[in-house]
Amino acid sequence: MFSCMVSTMKEKNIVKEFLGDVIEATRLPVVYVIQEIAGTRDGRPKINILGAAEYGSFKFLLPELSQMIFSPGPLIFKLRKGLKDFNEKDYLLLTGDPAIIGVACSIVSDITNGKYKLLKWDKQERKYYPIDINLYEKGKIDE
Repeated sequence: MFSCMVSTMKEKNIVKEFLGDVIEATRLPVVYVIQEIAGTRDGRPKINILGAAEYGSFKFLLPELSQMIFSPGPLIFKLRKGLKDFNEKDYLLLTGDPAIIGVACSIVSDITNGKYKLLKWDKQERKYYPIDINLYEKGKIDE
């Protein structure tokens, strides 16, 4: 009876793992917005990020007034929690405090082994463009 139960548990785990892979493969990209846009609380955001929605659904990681002060531990924990499902199909939208942006990029790089995408605003074209980052890409460094 026990071996029959183990086989059933193994089968359940295999099916569960397979379904998890299928769900992940069909998941639409997410645009991780590092920090809410300044002015959001007042209902008047300073910039319009709706153009970035063509790359995926938004997930906001931190409120607009978040700052990295003397003890970054809690903020890093919150960023790690919010970015735990980040994968190579997703994008970072670099908004807010530059120190927080640096930490978020570091966390994502750690998760994806240095390969990730971010969205860059082009002032002339007035639209976002994706940029592929590969920190370990081999190539010649020009001086």
